[in-house]
Amino acid sequence: MSEHTHQPESGRTRDLPMARSMCWHCQSEMTGEYFCGRCVKVQPLSKELDYFTCLNLPRKLNLDEQALEETFYALSRSFHPDYYATKDEGEKAISLGNTALLNTAYRTLKDPVQRAEYLIRLEAGSAKDIRTSPPADLFDEILELQEDLDEFRSLSAGESDERRQELLEKLQADRRTLEARKAQMEDRLQEQFGRWDALPTEAEGDADVQTQKDAVLAGMQEILSNRTYVKNIVNDLVAATSPTAEPGRSAWH
Repeated sequence: MSEHTHQPESGRTRDLPMARSMCWHCQSEMTGEYFCGRCVKVQPLSKELDYFTCLNLPRKLNLDEQALEETFYALSRSFHPDYYATKDEGEKAISLGNTALLNTAYRTLKDPVQRAEYLIRLEAGSAKDIRTSPPADLFDEILELQEDLDEFRSLSAGESDERRQELLEKLQADRRTLEARKAQMEDRLQEQFGRWDALPTEAEGDADVQTQKDAVLAGMQEILSNRTYVKNIVNDLVAATSPTAEPGRSAWH
């Protein structure tokens, strides 16, 4: 298979940030191509490349999943390490690096929650703030649940079977309630997706638009933080009340 067959479909170039402004092999000028036009060597993508740009997608939260997959698989074919098994070490390293970047970008953008978390990091400059205390509207409920779970953990099988069964049923009901709460949070997150996507994309310097963006980002960050906390509680309840669960300290003390 010739090197030319590794190029993107129809030999098109893509306006993507590259790691270098010149070909690493022949020093020809690079302007966003995946492959050098002169020596046809694969070029490294910039490590600063954001995942949306990497996969040729707008910085939106309701993505065209088909476009995401098509772009990912097309680029994967171009950079797949199997094509470079007989090439020099430089080309092998570049294909591996590009493939790793593509895989990470694809996994991140394919998952709605990871996509939102990533966009917040891009736009707000920080990762989501993971809660270490319950959401305000769940505070009393969580404290009671924690007491029940601690008591449940303290009762070994055969000891106070009636009380243990009573607590088990209550904890299972609490888990279902929290799962419903998490689903409601995900519905609200989806609403925020729509608000974000409706904002102007080319309004840099517009204070009003920036204020709206900041409000949506803050809203998403709050929902994501609450969701993460509730998800951790649900996971802990599942682990504690499963038939094979062993006594131990809660992960969310």
